[in-house]
Amino acid sequence: MPVPASVSDYRLLAQKRLPRAFFDYIDGGAYSELTLNANRNDLDALKLHQRVLRGASNIDTSSTVLGQKLAQPVILAPIGLAGLYARRGEVQAARAASGAGVPFCLSTVSICSIEEVSAGSTAPFWFQLYVIRDRGYAKELLARAKAAGCTTLVFTVDLPVFATRYRDVRNGMTGGASLVGRLAKLWDIVRHTDWLLDVPIGGKPLTFGNLAQAVPSARSLEAMKVWVDAQFDPGVTWHDIGWVREHWKGPIVIKGVLDADDARAAAEVGASAVVVSNHGGRQLDGAPSSISVLPRVVEAVGDKLEVLMDGGIRSGQDVAKALALGARAVMLGRPWAYALAARGETGVAEVLGILKRELEVTMTLLGVERVGDIGADAIDRQSGNLIAIN
Repeated sequence: MPVPASVSDYRLLAQKRLPRAFFDYIDGGAYSELTLNANRNDLDALKLHQRVLRGASNIDTSSTVLGQKLAQPVILAPIGLAGLYARRGEVQAARAASGAGVPFCLSTVSICSIEEVSAGSTAPFWFQLYVIRDRGYAKELLARAKAAGCTTLVFTVDLPVFATRYRDVRNGMTGGASLVGRLAKLWDIVRHTDWLLDVPIGGKPLTFGNLAQAVPSARSLEAMKVWVDAQFDPGVTWHDIGWVREHWKGPIVIKGVLDADDARAAAEVGASAVVVSNHGGRQLDGAPSSISVLPRVVEAVGDKLEVLMDGGIRSGQDVAKALALGARAVMLGRPWAYALAARGETGVAEVLGILKRELEVTMTLLGVERVGDIGADAIDRQSGNLIAIN
């Protein structure tokens, strides 16, 4: 089959290959999906400022994040259940990231364990931890990540409770479906033959690898929901970051910041970076888009820590817009999940290649040769369609 030309093409392929429940889990957001849509709409509203005759002939997309050299300013964000999108999916994605010269971040709720990803990949990766009540198990996870050579910890703080995602409810992803609903879901799985042979049959064991010792039945989403509801802790405060620092000596990235004061607080407790993020529109519906908040967070922290962003990134043009508004790099979520579902490791590598080529073309047309030269003047402020930018 021909190589897809854009991230949108991979989304369509993923939609065809995956059972509806699993596609909607990737694709959907919370409640009315207002914030999910705002992430894209506000990026689209930003117009780029083309410059000509600037001699931009030696384009270099490389950058540095937390002392790590990246071939382009992109990081594969942590995505739960990725091993359900393709056989041993997290391992495939980690290999693709390594081959493309960008970091991969493994989710706490991955199918493949820390150790499996470490054994199957060719470069150190990042690890993401949620706020959980069982500090003993959290400490064990951090020790395992350190032993596996993980370089950076991403601490996700915007999920103290699960927001309702109506697509998942309708699809019975977390239980509660009627007999008719369960039979419909089973039929939908059976008729997706390629995925069925690749993942449920060929991709065993389908357990939550990092949590198998903590969850009595780590094979079902229902069991995981019970564990998550019991373990995710809305009582955590900034003081608890000290506990994380005590057990993790490397860089700590606080993911899920949408407020300037919260960004300042992250700097005060010793974080190395923050991710401006609304969890891909999967948590507080009606929250602002990530790109609209980015400038005020950058202004608030100055050079105290590095600022990353996720939410709505679908192209190299989007990457350039985020850099223009002050992001050091972006975290890429749904695009790599779509690509993994569509074409496995090859698809993830192809999506990263698409973004890099698009970024190169965009930089040429902006008249800059290095990503560090993409500044606020790359945004056309005369277009009249701008989001609120300081």
